[in-house]
Amino acid sequence: MTNSQALTDTDLQRLRSGGSLHFNHYGRPPLPFACVGGQGIEMDVADLTPEGKGRILRLLDTSGGYGSACLGAGHEVVQRALRRAVGECGYVTDELGSLERAALLDRLFGPAGIWSHRFSAEDYRVSGRNSGSEGMEMALRLVLESRFDARRLRHRPGREQRDTILAFQGAWHGWTDGLVPLLNRRHYRVGLPGRDSSKEFGVQVEHIPFGDPDSLETYFSTHADRLLAVIVEPIQGDAGILVPPPGYLRDLARRCAAHGVLLVADEVLTFGKSGQFFAMSDEDGPVPTDITVIGKFLGMGVLSTSMVIARRELGVRGSGTVATSDLRPITCAVIRDGLDHLVRGRLVEDSGAFGEHLAEKVDAELVRRFPEVYSERRGVGVLHGVELTGRSAARLGELRLALMHAGVYVEFMAGAGKRSNGLRYIQPTMRIAPPLITTRAQLDEIIDRIAKGTQTFQSAG
Repeated sequence: MTNSQALTDTDLQRLRSGGSLHFNHYGRPPLPFACVGGQGIEMDVADLTPEGKGRILRLLDTSGGYGSACLGAGHEVVQRALRRAVGECGYVTDELGSLERAALLDRLFGPAGIWSHRFSAEDYRVSGRNSGSEGMEMALRLVLESRFDARRLRHRPGREQRDTILAFQGAWHGWTDGLVPLLNRRHYRVGLPGRDSSKEFGVQVEHIPFGDPDSLETYFSTHADRLLAVIVEPIQGDAGILVPPPGYLRDLARRCAAHGVLLVADEVLTFGKSGQFFAMSDEDGPVPTDITVIGKFLGMGVLSTSMVIARRELGVRGSGTVATSDLRPITCAVIRDGLDHLVRGRLVEDSGAFGEHLAEKVDAELVRRFPEVYSERRGVGVLHGVELTGRSAARLGELRLALMHAGVYVEFMAGAGKRSNGLRYIQPTMRIAPPLITTRAQLDEIIDRIAKGTQTFQSAG
């Protein structure tokens, strides 16, 4: 389809009525557009407004479907994997072994596995879930069960006082009831039941500023004996792509290990986007964790899935985390074939240099050119955020429509908002996280279109 085409009246009416039936999660009117096709990083989007009359716009996608489609739309590797899986792999659950599951786990964690240097088969084991939220729920369950003796139905000796989980201001770990207490923003928590540490086996969640070494040192010096776990995003996503200072993550891991505190890395968003598969890394190599949860890119844009990688000594009571979705063969086939393609093509490693080019373009063409609209760029690899000014944040809906009419699809994150310890307020932030298949020419075109839409938005204000 091209920009000169339009939907039939029948399809236009079907999309409008279907949109009214679909649950609106955002608390604001939904975008008046619908995707009707796509290939690579291009999307064919229908304008559903009365004046648009179903006209088709061809957009460049900077979001990769909430950061999930590392190979874009319609990639031949994914198509082949799906055909093979449907025809050959069966549909068994985790109660039975699976050749496809065994092949995937050996490829990742076996003696010559691509992640064996980080997660050895002797020390870790793996489970699959439907989504990032479900993966984080399982991680939380592993944390809570680590202090519980399921056979005697009481605390493990020496773990009775471990009643606190440390999280970070601005974090996003998922929307389920178990995860909402990990979010410090009142909007997500007020009106919902919270955790009660006064009850038997109760637990409380406390929050400190992310990336602030002084806050981390102060907290551990006064609360380490009560800490059960720390849950951290190596790069905060919904907070606005906040990157911690050098050495911060390793210092956090060292403190956790020294005090017997479990360290959980939420890499659902960061997986594959930082120039390495795992953002829990620094110049000295992998930063050790007890539990790591990955997702988004893992499903190659066609499956919603996540993976929980946990130390072998961590476990749960019998049948406590059984899931229909635990590494089903079709899921394993797509993951294995997709990751093999990423490794052969060095797409993850090359995204590091790609990110440097992206940073230069964004700084020059957006932040410095439109200081009344954008205040700052942050990020690495194919995960960058462009923070709005307070003035433009108040008109975010107008900005997004202007960008779409300029031919580019972008998503916006909430920002960290108000933070303690003198750290500044973080406004909503535009996320630029294109698929790994994006070329430099396409990237330049994306930034040009964002600049064009921004100019239109600024002129209208």
